Amino acid sequence: MTIESIGTNAGAVYQALDAAPGRTLGMKGLRKATKLKKDEILPALGWLGREGKIRLASEGEEITVTLA
Repeated sequence: MTIESIGTNAGAVYQALDAAPGRTLGMKGLRKATKLKKDEILPALGWLGREGKIRLASEGEEITVTLA
């Protein structure tokens, strides 16, 4: 995995969240919307988190991601 691919995946995650109702998705929703694997989504979330573009919440064992 390269920095470039992480950035590309971050863009896909951002677009999926932007199109989602309430601009919020769980991990399953992100995987379905982006067609990315969990190990591709997690670095993308780190990228977006570092830029302050998302908020993470934990509901039980499910992680919910919302655009900030």
